[in-house]
Amino acid sequence: MSRMLLEVKDLFAGYGPTEVLHGLSMQIEEGSITTLLGANGAGKTTTLRALSKMIKVRGQILFDGQAIEGKATEDIVRLGVAHVPDGRGTFGSLSTEENLQLGSYTRKDKHEVALDQEKMYTYFPRLKERRNQQAGTLSGGEQQMLAIARALMLRPRLLLLDEPSFGLAPLIVREIFDIMQTINQTDKVTILLVEQNAAMALDLANYAYLLETGKLVLSGLSKDLKQDEAVRRSYLGH
Repeated sequence: MSRMLLEVKDLFAGYGPTEVLHGLSMQIEEGSITTLLGANGAGKTTTLRALSKMIKVRGQILFDGQAIEGKATEDIVRLGVAHVPDGRGTFGSLSTEENLQLGSYTRKDKHEVALDQEKMYTYFPRLKERRNQQAGTLSGGEQQMLAIARALMLRPRLLLLDEPSFGLAPLIVREIFDIMQTINQTDKVTILLVEQNAAMALDLANYAYLLETGKLVLSGLSKDLKQDEAVRRSYLGH
């Protein structure tokens, strides 16, 4: 029987007086990869920010059965929710290795942290080559890899990924998506992915939600949404 790691019920969120999400309800199964699709401005990034409590919300957010909508962002992080925002957000003046160490700041198991750092270098060999290099001097693809690796240093149960392919060359995107699949299968990290490249997102994910102007209009297995005529026409280009 499937177990829901995240349950969102009747969620409203926005910025100041502007409401962006209008009664969003969704479920994410533990161990799955779920993608959130939609045009620019549909509310995808706002959804991830709402789940991390980076903005004010109304409604219910249950993480592993526990209500978190009233918690502070840092408390949600400690429960095992890691967020890789759009724009990557690495600390440019710090080295690659220092960025990874920052990712584990809530953890006390120092020996395990060191092992996890080496595991990140296994997943992302390019980061190992640049471990002493300032993060701000890395390429766009390397910075995206570092942002994901830093989030994984938390040992999250849920990884929120916002537009990991943005501005990157197709080969780098394929590499990052392959690594995300490995992380999901090997480390059992549940992933919620926001991604403009709908075809790649649907290939990677088990389940998909389609968001339009702050409301969910379609959901289902990714393989079924790939066959949906409206999705194919609007998001897959055929």
